[in-house]
Amino acid sequence: MDIQLIKTIEDLSLNAWPSHQVQFYDGWLLRFSYFYTHRTNCVEQIGESLIPFETKISYCEQEYQKWGTPSIFKISPLVSPSLDSMLQNRGYEIQHSTDCMIADLDHLIQISNHEVTVDISNIISESWLQSLFALKNTTNIMHRSVVPSMYRAIPKETLCASISIDGKVAATGLGILDRDYIGIYAIHVHPNFRRAHLASTLCSALLNKGRERGAIHAYLQVVSDNEPAIGLYRSLGFRYLYTYWFRVHPLHK
Repeated sequence: MDIQLIKTIEDLSLNAWPSHQVQFYDGWLLRFSYFYTHRTNCVEQIGESLIPFETKISYCEQEYQKWGTPSIFKISPLVSPSLDSMLQNRGYEIQHSTDCMIADLDHLIQISNHEVTVDISNIISESWLQSLFALKNTTNIMHRSVVPSMYRAIPKETLCASISIDGKVAATGLGILDRDYIGIYAIHVHPNFRRAHLASTLCSALLNKGRERGAIHAYLQVVSDNEPAIGLYRSLGFRYLYTYWFRVHPLHK
C-alpha cells in the first residue's frame, strides 16, 4: 500500500471539498456542514494525536451534538486501527464505504456520446448549482442555502461541466485542479438519460481539459458497492487505490 500516495489524495480531497465550518483539535479536523454529506460533516485526522483517543472522542461527540448532527469519523488507511476498534466498541456503525480510484492521463480511454455537447466553465454559476440540486433532488432549505458558499469556497481552479438536452441540464460534473492532479466530482445524470454514456462523456471532457491545464494524474471517489459506476471508471482507465469508510454514532436524544 502506497501510504504517501494515499496521503496525497487525502490532502487533495480536503482542498477540493470545503466544509461550512471547521474546528481544529489536536491533529483532528471537526468538519460541519449541516449533515449535507458525510465527507463534509465528519472528524478527519490530519496530524498526530497527543490527547488520548477516549478524551477526544467524547469531546467530538459533544461538539456534534451541539451542532445537531450525528458524530461521524472518517476512517482511512492513514488512521490507527485502534481508533476504528474503539469507535466500534462505542456503538459506531460503518456507513458509506468509499473506494478511491486513480488514473494516469496518458493512458485514458475515451468513451463519449458524440451526439451531445459538454459545456465547461471555470465559474460555478448559480444555474449550475440549481441544476445540481435538481439532479440530486436536494430539497433541504438549509443545504440549498449553505452549499453554494461551500462550492464557491473551493480554493483551487475548477472546471464546471454540464450537458443539456432539449434545453434542460441532464448531467453535471466538476473537475478540480490541484498540483498535477484533476479530481472528478459531482457526476450526476438524470434518470431518464442513464445508459446514454453521459457520465463517461462528462468525465472524458473534464479529464481532457484537465490535461490541457497541466494535470498528469486523476482521482475520484465512488461508493464501494456502486458497481455500475466503478465499471464505468475502470473502462476509462481508473484503477483502485484504497477504501475509506465512516463510523457513525446516532444523535443522543
